Amino acid sequence: MDRNIIVRLNKVFEDYAQEADGIEFWYARDLQVLLGYTQWRNFLAIIDKAKESCKNSGQTVDNHFANVSKMVQIGSEAERQIDDITLTRYACYLIAQNGDPRKEEIAFAQSYFALQTRKQELIEERIKLQERFAARNKLIASETELSKLIYERGVDYAGFARIRSKGDEALFGG
Repeated sequence: MDRNIIVRLNKVFEDYAQEADGIEFWYARDLQVLLGYTQWRNFLAIIDKAKESCKNSGQTVDNHFANVSKMVQIGSEAERQIDDITLTRYACYLIAQNGDPRKEEIAFAQSYFALQTRKQELIEERIKLQERFAARNKLIASETELSKLIYERGVDYAGFARIRSKGDEALFGG
């Protein structure tokens, strides 16, 4: 896939994001166009498959697919109410996974969400590493403080070794 197409589709997808009460969402009718579907009824079939995937994964469908109505202009400043669906990022992901991969836009969306998932995994790994590093530094500081207190109380090297051994035995069971 051409890099320019990827950059354009990524920007367009993120530009269509909405936010209400701190929750990010997309309108299904906007996503329909972004994913290359021209007929709403065809896109609804994909949404139904995505809802089934959502349900089968143990998620609450209504948390990710919310039916709404909105007013649209139909010409000469007249408006009409149409049905739409607000979608979470997860719902968009499921729709992409259930779409027709022969469509360039669907293939992009599938790659996009796979990359976003991997980025999230890397971020979570990094956070865990930082937490382990912080815990290790805290342990080093505590052990240093303990050693200083033990030596200040006049415990010799052999006594210190016995204390450490008992501490290791208590912590690690051996």
